[in-house]
Amino acid sequence: MADDLKKAYRTIMGDSFPSRMEISFVEEDRRTTLVYEKVTWEIEGERRGLRYGENPGQEAALYRLINGNLTLGNVTTIAPGRHLVSDAELLQFGKHPGKINLTDADNALNILRFLPAERPAAAVMKHNNPSGVALGATLEEAYTKADLADHIAAFGGCIALNQPVDRATAEAIAEQYAEVVVAPEFEENTVGILSARKNLRIMRISAMERLQTYSTERFVDFKSLIDGSVIAQLSFLPQTRSAEDFLPAEVTYKGATYRVNRPPTPEEIEDMLFGWMVEAGVSSNSVLYVKDRVTVGIGAGEQDRVGVAVIARDKAYRNMGERLAYTRHGTSYRFLDPEVKAAIDAEVATAHGGLKGAVMVSDAFFPFRDGVDVGLQEGVTAVIQPGGSLRDHEVIEAVNEAGAAMVFTGQRSFKH
Repeated sequence: MADDLKKAYRTIMGDSFPSRMEISFVEEDRRTTLVYEKVTWEIEGERRGLRYGENPGQEAALYRLINGNLTLGNVTTIAPGRHLVSDAELLQFGKHPGKINLTDADNALNILRFLPAERPAAAVMKHNNPSGVALGATLEEAYTKADLADHIAAFGGCIALNQPVDRATAEAIAEQYAEVVVAPEFEENTVGILSARKNLRIMRISAMERLQTYSTERFVDFKSLIDGSVIAQLSFLPQTRSAEDFLPAEVTYKGATYRVNRPPTPEEIEDMLFGWMVEAGVSSNSVLYVKDRVTVGIGAGEQDRVGVAVIARDKAYRNMGERLAYTRHGTSYRFLDPEVKAAIDAEVATAHGGLKGAVMVSDAFFPFRDGVDVGLQEGVTAVIQPGGSLRDHEVIEAVNEAGAAMVFTGQRSFKH
């Protein structure tokens, strides 16, 4: 029985999906047809598409747009032929990619496209959410920080890097177990270093060099419902890209004006912008904490805002404990002796899980002050959120009581 279960994950599904797909948008006598072709790779002498879908037993296919362009209102979607994940080269495939591998890689690029191209950046993804995202002085530093942001969750993840992989970064990645590594290029001998992990999918996406050109362009996002119906929407783009885009946290309630007293510092502004860009790739309901351009704790896909703020806080505490255990003792926190654990626990408690001086990011407004209070009580010094709640004045009061800064974006960042 156990062997049968393991065999399921080694399954390669037959692919019954056709080689082409067309989707037409029709308005009276005007028709716009988008034409897609199925993506396959040369693997062990055969042309193969996706390994399987979200689970073994689900057939799946990847299609890329090759013809047709769509204009809706004043928005023209991404033109055909400008491919990213769908044009990835498999330098090593181990087990060739399934649907989750590609959607993780895609959402990682969805985050990286909004980050500055000149700064080395890394995103580690698990189940279409980031476990850690970081900027660094070098690519190795960015990757290491992203990995250690949540070292437990990073196990078996998808690693996406915005610059060519050098030897130091390859050696750092090879020390861990990952499913996928994606980069625009791999320097000499780095593929050999990474190949020590036999099942690692090594994917080169040369077009990643122009990744930031996608940061202002939209595509048509399709979602199929249980009865076969389809929802089509234009993809999300964050409007807040610089400090000049911030809206003041200020409201009028019952004739009185409430405003945040302290403006953010330059350091807080950097973390606010970094965190808001990462937020575009996190499933809602979400709250995340960032500090020094690294995610500290990420809460994703929860039902209530105060609950997700607590989850992100608790993750920050756990993540810091694991980070100290791994960097100082080379092992997981759970394997440490009790006295060593006690010392780490004390250090984590003093630092409030690394949340002192961190920025709190929320993808939607706080409906009550209890959500923002979770972060403020841990020493968060700045908050970025859309604003627009009936109780914004209460949230502003909470921020002022803590001596923190807060800005509004005026735009929700939901992702489902």
